[in-house]
Amino acid sequence: MPNQNDVRLQKFMAECGVASRRKCEELIEEGKVKVNGHPVALGTKINPKKDIVTVRGKKIGRQENLRYIMLNKPRGFVTTVSDEFGRKTVMELLNGVKERVYPVGRLDRDSEGLLLLTNDGALANSLMHPSYNVVKTYRVTIRSSVSDDVLQSLREGVEIDSGKTAPCEVVPLVEGKDRTVLEFKIHEGKNREIRKMCEHFGLEVIRLKRIAIAGVKLGMLKTGEFRDLNETQLKKLFHSCGMTYQSNSKK
Repeated sequence: MPNQNDVRLQKFMAECGVASRRKCEELIEEGKVKVNGHPVALGTKINPKKDIVTVRGKKIGRQENLRYIMLNKPRGFVTTVSDEFGRKTVMELLNGVKERVYPVGRLDRDSEGLLLLTNDGALANSLMHPSYNVVKTYRVTIRSSVSDDVLQSLREGVEIDSGKTAPCEVVPLVEGKDRTVLEFKIHEGKNREIRKMCEHFGLEVIRLKRIAIAGVKLGMLKTGEFRDLNETQLKKLFHSCGMTYQSNSKK
């Protein structure tokens, strides 16, 4: 008979700050996770109060000290904890952070701007889940003018390799013959979505910067620097996922 304390293994791992739920599923499938000393399969449920979970031989448990960080990601860094190709990762920028945080979502190597990192698996997974429609705002510089017809097509959705993009907001901030700056507000997480939308119309993106997530703005944070989110910002993030932020207590 199922125990009411049982939870899916990948959910528990994410809440412990191991990685995103999707990455945790990959670790289980690769055989790097054991419960009470035995390899397990995807779909396994555990009792966190009784079962011992190890990842690559190291015991894990729910994080007591939750950390929420915003980073102004520079170009040239990948948003992974480690990289098999030896590329620079955003983790190299977090000097002095003792907690095992990980990136929330992605920001491709050539892009810059606001990146959230946390060890709160529940919040991270909610922010990335498409059902919550969390709005992300980008400032995109194009090396040409952009016609009204193309702007409208971008707003309505574009067919890219992963399917048609959802309707979004696109507002011109600077319009010129050789340079246009657009503000995109999207709520999907498709890989390189905005770049592919622009490529569809032959538009060359020369700069792409994320400036806000769920109303939490990057502000004047310098490139390559990070800081902890304040309570007002955390309330916005939690609210965007239908959650309630409780200061200094478990959610």
